[in-house]
Amino acid sequence: MFIFAKKITEFMQSQEIKLILEDGTEFTGKSFGFNKSVAGEVVFNTAMTGYPENLTDPSYTGQILVATYPLIGNYGVPDEVKENGLLKYFESAKIRITALVISDYSFYYSHWNSNKSLANWLKENKIPGLYGIDTRALTKRLREKGAMLGKIIYNGNDVDYYDPNKDDLVGQINTEKVVKYGSGKHKIILVDCGVKYNIIRCFVKRDCTVYRVPATYDFNKEDYDGLFISNGPGDPKMVKTAIDNVKKAFEKGKPVFGICLGCQIMALAAGADTYKLKYGHRSHNQPVLKIGTNRCYITSQNHGFAIDLKTLPSEWESLFVNVNDETCEGIKHKTKPFFAVQFHPEASSGPTDTEYLFDEFLNMVKK
Repeated sequence: MFIFAKKITEFMQSQEIKLILEDGTEFTGKSFGFNKSVAGEVVFNTAMTGYPENLTDPSYTGQILVATYPLIGNYGVPDEVKENGLLKYFESAKIRITALVISDYSFYYSHWNSNKSLANWLKENKIPGLYGIDTRALTKRLREKGAMLGKIIYNGNDVDYYDPNKDDLVGQINTEKVVKYGSGKHKIILVDCGVKYNIIRCFVKRDCTVYRVPATYDFNKEDYDGLFISNGPGDPKMVKTAIDNVKKAFEKGKPVFGICLGCQIMALAAGADTYKLKYGHRSHNQPVLKIGTNRCYITSQNHGFAIDLKTLPSEWESLFVNVNDETCEGIKHKTKPFFAVQFHPEASSGPTDTEYLFDEFLNMVKK
């Protein structure tokens, strides 16, 4: 009874807060996170679960995240325990989103590994959270207009709109030094553009020693068995040093694998072009078809840019295609051990139907 009364009190004390889109559309809700005004790109995610992983996904840097699932917060936030030097239940060391927008917030949480409420976690990280928003109407608006800039106004303190894609977001969040994980047989250089921790876990459990290096690091001076280019936020054309280094790495002929932003970086290094998607792909249920087969996979994705296949050089070809909008979901070299995908084979949380791609990459490494 005491807990119920406490939650009712928290609900009554929630302060009104506004979300304003760049087209002038306004939504009024209540605050359950940190009280401050912020701005960023407004995007939505369709996942039913996995908000601790989504909120710590570096690919969401600079973005106001709208969760389409109607109830969020019911299982709290896991404990910050570490495993192999990484937070076990998160995708990076801290929350990466600019703000969280949801329909209904559960003031009572219950789960076997929950350590705190989502509201307290947001407040600790100084991240605003809004609930009581008609996320169905908001998502429909974003589906009509495409991803838009937006701002959250608290207590009348207005801020300017902010387009994160104009900044070098990778430079703001990638590792500042070389970090080693595992002690396996295969040496993998991982170019950190905003890597999700589960990618590192997938390599370590496959007998790899992973060297996580900054996006600006000249890895071509190193000896390695395989090169991996990670996911990350923003416009891939901003990551110029990594693009140049990958171009040089292609000349070595050693296996190269890229995911998400890493896929776009490899395409740019190969000589192709990229463009911004109207909506972006940010969900746990994107169907992709493997070219040359009838095999369709359900994938987890989080990116706002795509490869322009018309510009792909003749020695490269498409590997996967998005069934919904027919955009490129992966590329491979016709003769050399280079390939990349837009989706997340390691997806945490999310479907892991395509985790076998790590095995395919390591088979290339072994050969």
